[in-house]
Amino acid sequence: MGLVSNLWLGVLALLLCASTMGKASAQTGKFECTLIVDAATARPLLRDGVCDRPVSPASTFKLPLAAMGFDAGILTGETAPAWKYRTEFDAPKRDHKTVDPAIWERDSVLWYSRELTRRLGEERFAAYVAKFGYGNADVSGDPGQRNGLSHSWLSSSLLISADQQAEFIRRLLADQLPVSAKAAALTRAVVPSFPAGDGWTVHGKTGSIFMRGRNGKFDRARPIGWFVGWADKGGRRVIFARLLVDDKRSDEPLGRKERQRIIEAFPRLMKQADRV
Repeated sequence: MGLVSNLWLGVLALLLCASTMGKASAQTGKFECTLIVDAATARPLLRDGVCDRPVSPASTFKLPLAAMGFDAGILTGETAPAWKYRTEFDAPKRDHKTVDPAIWERDSVLWYSRELTRRLGEERFAAYVAKFGYGNADVSGDPGQRNGLSHSWLSSSLLISADQQAEFIRRLLADQLPVSAKAAALTRAVVPSFPAGDGWTVHGKTGSIFMRGRNGKFDRARPIGWFVGWADKGGRRVIFARLLVDDKRSDEPLGRKERQRIIEAFPRLMKQADRV
């Protein structure tokens, strides 16, 4: 074998090694991202951390789900439909209640999401995710383990990065999603809002779940916390995405912690962004 062939084999081995390391790094270690983007220009104002690594969207997926539901006519208003809890939903006791779209987003009620995807059906559900260009758009789930229609966004096949979350929000705000203007407006209307100080109002959705271990079960020492959305002050609007994948257990859902962290820090983060 000649020198050139040996060199090519060496390069190939290095590339394979790098690829393997990249896949492994997605499964191990702590990482985080804080991203703020100008809503009008899509220009990043602050980008700190690992913002291009995809993980499970968890309950932040309720934002595209709402857009699907309103566009399909299954959801019809901020308080309609109001679906009653049924025992076959097998939900935590806190969710044993009647839920409408606004309550669904505010309280992050999983059974309402699953009832919505059931009514959408596999084909229409997958088509919406693909049209939205949402993350890797993989709603297949895990064959033999978890149904994609009800589980794909829960540490399963569907993955999204903070960069992609911000782009989805930008398109939602700009009426650039392939849904009706009414559906986009209703989706924006049901997103929870919070005062953030210095005149800012934050609108966003949390997401909390765990990475899965090699055995396919949740690794509770590796919680995922999301908070994504947008913020307004006067005539100014920015988009944000906050992600933390931690390497220790959390005493409460990590998304809630990240929401509080962003709300408290938002005026400071914007001053930092404006200095960049």
